[in-house]
Formats: sequence, C-alpha cells, structure tokens
Amino acid sequence: MQNRKAGNAQGIDVSRWQGNINWGDVAKSGVSFVFVKASQNKIDPMFIQNITGARKAGLLVGAYHYLDESVTTPAQARAAANKFYTAILAGGGVDLPPVLDYESKATGVTPAQATAIALAFLQEIERLTGKRPMLYTYPSFIGNFTGLSAYPLWIARYSASRVPEDAQGWRSWEFWQYSDGTDGGTLPSSSRKVNGISGPVDLNEFNGTVADLQRKYGKREPAAKPEESSAQSMQKQIRVLYEDTVGIGYLIGDTTYVSVTSLADVFRFTVGFNDSDKAAIINGRQLQDTRLIDGKSYVQVRPLVESFGGALVWDNNTKKLMIKKG
Repeated sequence: MQNRKAGNAQGIDVSRWQGNINWGDVAKSGVSFVFVKASQNKIDPMFIQNITGARKAGLLVGAYHYLDESVTTPAQARAAANKFYTAILAGGGVDLPPVLDYESKATGVTPAQATAIALAFLQEIERLTGKRPMLYTYPSFIGNFTGLSAYPLWIARYSASRVPEDAQGWRSWEFWQYSDGTDGGTLPSSSRKVNGISGPVDLNEFNGTVADLQRKYGKREPAAKPEESSAQSMQKQIRVLYEDTVGIGYLIGDTTYVSVTSLADVFRFTVGFNDSDKAAIINGRQLQDTRLIDGKSYVQVRPLVESFGGALVWDNNTKKLMIKKG
C-alpha cells in the first residue's frame, strides 16, 4: 500500500452527529470533498441539508450507506441499496463514488456470507446509479472480504503517516480516513479542527492532488451548452411509450433521456426548473443531469422510473422504449 503523500486532496465525512455545519467556512479550511451519511435503516436526518450545503459551497460531494448488523442476506443488502439510491436521488446526486460502509456483521455471518452481502449491495447500487461504488471498512474487518478488489477502497486507519499495510486484497486505496478528529493524523495545517464544524469530524484524503481529484470526479462540461442542445449528431432519437401516450426520447452515449414532464404525468410527481442551474426539479429536489433539447427538459430515464417503482421494456422490433408503472 502507498505511503501518505504531501499535497494529497483533503476531505471530511459527516453525519447528523456533526449538527449544523457552516459549509462556506468548511470550504475555506482547505477541504475539497465530503462524504455525507445518506442512510442506514432510514435516511440520515441531516443528509439533505448537508449535501445541499456542501454542494453550494463548491465541494465535491459523496454519500455513504452504513450497512448495520440487521442485514444478513444478499436480498436484504439489495433492498438496502435501493434505500440508499432513493436517498441519493433525494439529495440531487453525487460526484464521488457511492459508498458501502461495511465494518461489522451479526454473529453467525461468515466471511463468505459477508462477501456475498457486500457484493450484492455493490452490484445493485452500481446498476441503479451507473457509477462504480466504493467500499469503506477497517483493517480489522477487511479480512472478511475476498474478490472485491475491483471496487475502489476507502480505508480507515488513524495514523499521522502510516497508511494501512494490511488492506487484504487491495493494492491501493482511493481514500484514506486517517483521523476521527481526536486521534490519528492532522490536516496540513497541523490541526484536526475544521472551521464551520463545532466538534470533532473524521478527516480523509484522496490518493492524489486536488487537480487529480477534480479530473477524476469533478463536473464535466457537456458536449454542447444546454441552450444550444437539440436533436443533432450526438443524440439518437427513439420512440417512448408512456403508458398509452407515445413520445420521443434521446439516446446520448449509453444513456437514455426522456421528457421529465411526460414522466411526471405517469408517476404523478411535481416538476420545477432551476433556470440558473438549467436543472429539472422533481418533488422539490434538483436533478444534476438535465439536458435541454429544443427548449424541453430531458432526464435520465432508468433512475427515476425505478425509484418510483416502475419498469422499462425495450421492444427491439419496433425500436420503442415502454415505460410501465410498478
């Protein structure tokens, strides 16, 4: 495993235990990213406030789900991943990989079963979000896992300089939690205190510089400005059947986009639009990936349909996408 490097990007992770946070002050403390607790058995009560504030302050945002000892089967893990996904949608999406926090298990759960549980969660959240997720754990627990090294690792070890050498199965770490705010390493300022947070907070670093972090996870400019986007060469038009109404959608890269207002008619959610961010809003929550095509808002179809319990069916003969209620 790598040693700690001077110049690595610094970040924190938070939950309801940090209380109200002044995110503007946090951003001025040399912090570039934050992982926010999204869910456990239910959504963290501070998740929306935290992720919204951090994003507005210019930080790259991520979210994690704490998988507790009540989850003992792959089926339960997949259900937990769906709860996590619902929270991510409610928070407006994430920049950083969605995280499975798995650090303890119920008595009787074997390492093989723990691996199966973790894999079920990771595969399900990747299917739902389209993002490769990450595993967070401790060196004392990582020995329960085998064959998961294709997923990035966020490892906890509270040390001023020594990264975990016993991260079994992984050759490198993506993020390292090096302090709980009381023990372990310090920020480059030689302090564990983060402005804007009244008490202790977990300290983390990315295995690379701020520039590396931005290149890997930062916002990417669209191929064309939203107001200039129309049905052109970068988009392939497809037909969409919304229950009994036929409309059009667009295949952009490997992602299908459909009209947000047409989806709202089917699933009965409220729609708004943030003109300054050029982003659609559903049930009061802003969506990160909105495309304006001929003056209309188009959004990724799969995450929204599945979050409302619907299903997608592709008819290859007619080249038509059918959207059905659950």
